[in-house]
Amino acid sequence: MKNTNQQSSTKTLADLYRAIDRQHAVTITYLAPGDTEPTIRTVEIHEVRTTKNGGIVIIAMCRLRGDERQFHLSGVQAYTIHRIAYVLDRPAPTKYERPAPAPSTDAQALFFYELARDQDDADYIPRTLIQTDISLAV
Repeated sequence: MKNTNQQSSTKTLADLYRAIDRQHAVTITYLAPGDTEPTIRTVEIHEVRTTKNGGIVIIAMCRLRGDERQFHLSGVQAYTIHRIAYVLDRPAPTKYERPAPAPSTDAQALFFYELARDQDDADYIPRTLIQTDISLAV
């Protein structure tokens, strides 16, 4: 078990990224904001994000809850990286339906319209990346 107060956050992040790359489960001792008692969770980390105010959030599947959870790096007091492989399936991203025409006055409807449009572009492959089969006569 590694105590995060005895090492830099860079070392902690490097270890957690290594666990993501190798898909190894991590047991963390976590103190949630506002709680007085820490909890011990075994998680399968999928992402590490940075918040707008500079905080670091770990996105992981929690084996205790069986659901995707977010843990702030500042709340991780200790961690252990196991050699146990991931066993939980991560939920699929939410699909948004495109509204008929683009709304002109409703900001929320326009947001979801654009979000759905971005989903349609996810499978776009530029022409320069499409490989063609060119046979050369010898």
